[in-house]
Amino acid sequence: MLDVIECIKQRRSIRTFLPRPVPRETLEKILQAAILAPSAGNWQSWRFYVVVNGALRRDLAKAASNQEFIAEAPVVIVVCAEPGRAENTYGDRARELYCLQDTAAAIENLMLAAHAHELGTCWVGDFDEAAVRRLLQIDEAYRPVALVPLGYPNETPNPRWRRPLSEVVEYLE
Repeated sequence: MLDVIECIKQRRSIRTFLPRPVPRETLEKILQAAILAPSAGNWQSWRFYVVVNGALRRDLAKAASNQEFIAEAPVVIVVCAEPGRAENTYGDRARELYCLQDTAAAIENLMLAAHAHELGTCWVGDFDEAAVRRLLQIDEAYRPVALVPLGYPNETPNPRWRRPLSEVVEYLE
């Protein structure tokens, strides 16, 4: 396994996958890492739909502005927030913000764990939420936040440019 900092540095968004299935055992390790993410009040306001069915993956690709690489991945994990889960504790802020923060942390854990298992992923946010909900028959209690195609990469992208710390960090002393 990779050191966490190396894993973060090496991870890339993958949009070309080998037509090779991902073992269920590996998927469960990756999903276990996802649910270890921090969450507001430990409410764990997330749900994961693991799509391996080819027809459903093709339909998800159509619902995501026809991004074909989604259909080519052997697995697509649809990560949903559960906006009402922590609402009694935190009110509107839980519904509007905390559940999204929770799922974002889980998605990052998922993507880093996948990379550590030599799998590629891509965080896809461009999709028709209502269409995804309909396709997967997702209950109204959950909100689709991201599609994460996952599989063995068939590409090795170069590192992407990042803004320097001097542009994004401000020390208040």
